[in-house]
Amino acid sequence: MNIIQAQNPFFEKYSTPHGTIPFDKIKTEHYEPAIREGISRHDAEIDAIISNTEAPTFANTVAAYEKSGQLLSQVSTVFGNLLSAETNDDMQELAKTMMPLLSEHSNNITLNEKLFARIKAVYDQKAQANLTPEQNKLLEEVYNSFIRSGANLEGEAKEQYRALSKELSLLTLQFGENNLKETNDYKLVLTDMSQLSGLPQSAVDAAAETAKEKGVEGWVFTLQAPSYSPFMMYANNRDLRCELYMAYNTKCSHDNETNNQEIVKKLVNTRLAIAKLLGYNSFAEYNLKERMAENSNAVYKLLNQLLDAYTPTAKQEYTEVEALARQLNGNDFTVMPWDWAYYSHKLKDQKFQIDDEMLRPYFELSKVKEGVFGLATRLYGITFKKNDDIPVYHKDVDAYEVFDKDGKFLSVLYTDFHPRDGKRSGAWMTSYKEQWIDETTGENSRPHISIVMNFTKPTKDKPALLTFGELETFLHEFGHSLHGMFANSTYESLSGTNVYWDFVELPSQFMENFATEKEFLHTFARHYQTGKLIPDELVQRIVDSSNFDAAYACLRQVSFGLLDMAWYTRTAPFDGDVKDYEKKAWAKAQILPVIEETCMSTQFSHIFAGGYSAGYYSYKWAEVLDADAFSLFKQKGIFNPEVAASFRENILSKGGTEHPMVLYKRFRGQEPTIDALLIRNGIKK
Repeated sequence: MNIIQAQNPFFEKYSTPHGTIPFDKIKTEHYEPAIREGISRHDAEIDAIISNTEAPTFANTVAAYEKSGQLLSQVSTVFGNLLSAETNDDMQELAKTMMPLLSEHSNNITLNEKLFARIKAVYDQKAQANLTPEQNKLLEEVYNSFIRSGANLEGEAKEQYRALSKELSLLTLQFGENNLKETNDYKLVLTDMSQLSGLPQSAVDAAAETAKEKGVEGWVFTLQAPSYSPFMMYANNRDLRCELYMAYNTKCSHDNETNNQEIVKKLVNTRLAIAKLLGYNSFAEYNLKERMAENSNAVYKLLNQLLDAYTPTAKQEYTEVEALARQLNGNDFTVMPWDWAYYSHKLKDQKFQIDDEMLRPYFELSKVKEGVFGLATRLYGITFKKNDDIPVYHKDVDAYEVFDKDGKFLSVLYTDFHPRDGKRSGAWMTSYKEQWIDETTGENSRPHISIVMNFTKPTKDKPALLTFGELETFLHEFGHSLHGMFANSTYESLSGTNVYWDFVELPSQFMENFATEKEFLHTFARHYQTGKLIPDELVQRIVDSSNFDAAYACLRQVSFGLLDMAWYTRTAPFDGDVKDYEKKAWAKAQILPVIEETCMSTQFSHIFAGGYSAGYYSYKWAEVLDADAFSLFKQKGIFNPEVAASFRENILSKGGTEHPMVLYKRFRGQEPTIDALLIRNGIKK
């Protein structure tokens, strides 16, 4: 063991800047021994808490529990993050062994009767303990987490919980692996130049680069967003659009080894079984108890409000797009799902004379990065300095030191922008180290944050030129990163983005608002060849077109929320047809014709393999908050330092130390309503 530990970077004190992860030294074979040793050390720390002969107190029980398991947390965080950002076959195979082991270890702790007895003893005496508000919040969180993880179960019920938790960890892992494999395995190979008709040169060049990477002749289009989206928007060949659309929207529903239909059933039923075991009627009832929404009635109230408000406009939007398509193709033409991006883009161009290819030259990635970082500097006074001495996990990743307005070190920020085979699709923020304050020394241990995206790659002739949507995605994930970087809590488990799930999207969606603000765009949007600032007239077109098809986009999100709730408000196990159930679940929000063969559920990682089970509504919930919050900035000035300082203090820094509505009302001075969102989208005057 000593020899193994001497060769394993996880067992050393990191000699890297700010104690960052030594990615350059970590190999796949280092994870398992470090995880097993981490479990062993964590067990010893838990045993020390239990065997303490002194009466249980906040310090010797709850705070001690909070500080336990640091090695295990560190290793499992790196392993889990890289399973999404830079995985390989060996890591995925190892995960099949490690994930159940980690699940079992977690259960061993939360189902430990002696440990829970001490925590309960502290909880029962909290009124007399003279705790600070943050200590009281941590105590409540720890106590509730044990209850919600089966601590009150007895006998056979505890063993059932263990088995179900283990099964859940394996199912989510398999769901994600299948999704990644299907995404990576598909390629549309074109060898006839006429098949590229309508595509902008940037998409053609990117497809040629992909073909070269994959060792084939011609042009290759994939199911990765930077490849898929331009093809669906610009390709004149309707049959090929249909082919690519069907490939994307039938992922993991084919009769092969990556079919996720049975896994969907098992995931739904396993989560329901866990909820029932813990005394809840449905998984949604269990999950929403720790959310701002609190129950499914509140979720459905919001979703139905949005349905009522946006459906008439969404139908009108579809009618307008179809009218243009019929004008071009004849009166019997029906706009199908693979036609929507193509013809809605043509209509948008006709109405506003604007499209992504017109904007791309002004959104060169390095300049966008300067603009987004500069926005944070202007709002909060923080600065960014690239540090090549900080190890990274892939050559495409950059590492920055972030400094606060007083010059003190604030955080490490990793940026990872482009797709590759080892990275799952989408965009996300995560952390490699959370923030906390040492109660003995007062030292504020600062976080290490990562934002991961799948943006348009550079080609041999051009730098990475982003679409407007990619600019919004950058702002979104950067908003999450600010939430992590500004964290200022005593306890790690209450720090940063460790907040209610339907509050966590507020900082991210709030940042998207700046994408249509001329004052912000003028700070960075210059033509990558001429250096000329984006013209005011083009910015005005961005603003004028910002609500184009907003109702359709809203109903699309609502449809995902309805599907999520349909799966997780179930009170009985599911053994029906996944596709059929899906079609009925979101029927009210469907505007486009329904294609029987398609299936979203089998690839819907957010709700089946991510943290959004019975929680996808939170995007719309947070959108109500972000529209209301940004309306204050619009009123006072989008760079107003006083409003920004209040937003940082109450929304970005407090983490989970207080109820989010208390924090929001402290910032805003009132409770939010849906009105600001309706006004922003032009639904209400």
